Amino acid sequence: MNELLLIGSIFVIFGSLLVIFKLFGKQGLYCFTVLATISANIEILIIVKAFGMEMTLGNVLFASTFLVTDILSEMYGKKAAQKAVHIGIATSLIFIVFSQWWLLYTPSETDFAMGAMRTIFSNTPRLMLVSIIVYAIVQEFDVWAYHKIWNFTTKKFGDSKKYLWLRNNAATLISQLLNDILFTLGAFWGVHSTKTLLSIIVSSYVIFIVTSLADTPFVYAARKIHLSRKKEVENT
Repeated sequence: MNELLLIGSIFVIFGSLLVIFKLFGKQGLYCFTVLATISANIEILIIVKAFGMEMTLGNVLFASTFLVTDILSEMYGKKAAQKAVHIGIATSLIFIVFSQWWLLYTPSETDFAMGAMRTIFSNTPRLMLVSIIVYAIVQEFDVWAYHKIWNFTTKKFGDSKKYLWLRNNAATLISQLLNDILFTLGAFWGVHSTKTLLSIIVSSYVIFIVTSLADTPFVYAARKIHLSRKKEVENT
């Protein structure tokens, strides 16, 4: 069941991103960044077994933020992609404040939720702070690498539209490896055993490889949506 849910989540999350992009354009991608950033930092608390490996959840959601920056880089340029990164950082900082503020309240005798909230969000500050630092480093690197590869292929082959699959996958796979190592060690060092940490790093990167390769058709679909919208605007 876990395996089916993980595979299904790729199509549900990436598909939802495309729908939001089609409906709301660039602004929709910024909104999706907020949603994915908050959700991924909560979901990553859950550890499951799937495909014979122990792994944290949140990998597909986090991978979708790379898909967002790749689409923004491709359609709107480097500054638009960097704006999404900055929105993700601001979202994480504000969410830390909100989630910790909730825990300051004294619950009523009839309350049933505070215990569960404390269990979830008492771990949030460390995870979120590590996430902010790693997110900032990795996403900035991803945007830089994407455009570096794009400039290289454009100069080499004289066509800026070709090799979208290469810049999309190369930038993301390198960035995801960096993210995987930095986040796992920063978030879970001292919480899990070394064996578990290594298992999380390996299993997470396997998921990242799959999601990186799987997001390529969605990047092409997003470019098609964007070009179609441009033609509609030009014809009106």
